[in-house]
Amino acid sequence: MATIVLVPGFWLGAWAWEEVARPLREAGHDVHPLTLTGLAERAGEAGPGVDVETHVADIVRTLEEKDLREVVLVGHSGANLPVTGAADRVPERVARVVYVDSGPLPGGMALIDFQGPEAAEEQRARIAREGAGWQVPVPPFDPADEPENLAGLSEEQLIRMRERCTPQPAGCATRPLDRPEALPGLPRSVIACTFTPELVHALAEGGNPAFSAMAGVELHHLPTGHWPMFSRPSDLAALLDEIVAGAADSRPVTGG
Repeated sequence: MATIVLVPGFWLGAWAWEEVARPLREAGHDVHPLTLTGLAERAGEAGPGVDVETHVADIVRTLEEKDLREVVLVGHSGANLPVTGAADRVPERVARVVYVDSGPLPGGMALIDFQGPEAAEEQRARIAREGAGWQVPVPPFDPADEPENLAGLSEEQLIRMRERCTPQPAGCATRPLDRPEALPGLPRSVIACTFTPELVHALAEGGNPAFSAMAGVELHHLPTGHWPMFSRPSDLAALLDEIVAGAADSRPVTGG
């Protein structure tokens, strides 16, 4: 059985993993859902100084203080940089990194840069206008605006997200991750939901820097929206169980 640390993406806390953590624990795994600084029950800790390095430190501290080893480190969406950074810092404690509807980004790339120049500029303007210059506001979660990302979610789930999500410290989006020159050769997996493994290969072969970093990473497909912990929690848990149990074809990769 595995030790699994679940790191939520933007606007979420440990609460988002409830329906995934339960079946994983029932399967015998030691599961640790995290809430990062400035979010959910830790919203009072938010401030302009909270950024991606703060969240890397959160994860590293958890691994060290709980003396967790051979950890399967799972990051959803915007948690991709924090889990990557934590694995870079303490690779001796990490057995595998799993990215849920996201993937590793190259060093020096901020999450906001993944959107492209125009979308990034629009996001920066919204942070300045609605987030006091240091917060990413909670989106409206309107299926009319985001049909693909919100696929599979009931109105009840959407209401819960609107009520429980908290603004994200903007430094988590705008600050790039500093990565070491010698990257640890840890096994890494991607669970693609709103994109396909075939698309990853096509974009990587086309030279897209964000997807090129996924070259050689183990790819899985769980077709649903961007929030599989809500839309398909049992299936997500089963796939994580398969990955950590070694039932999937896994192989170490260099860097990434």
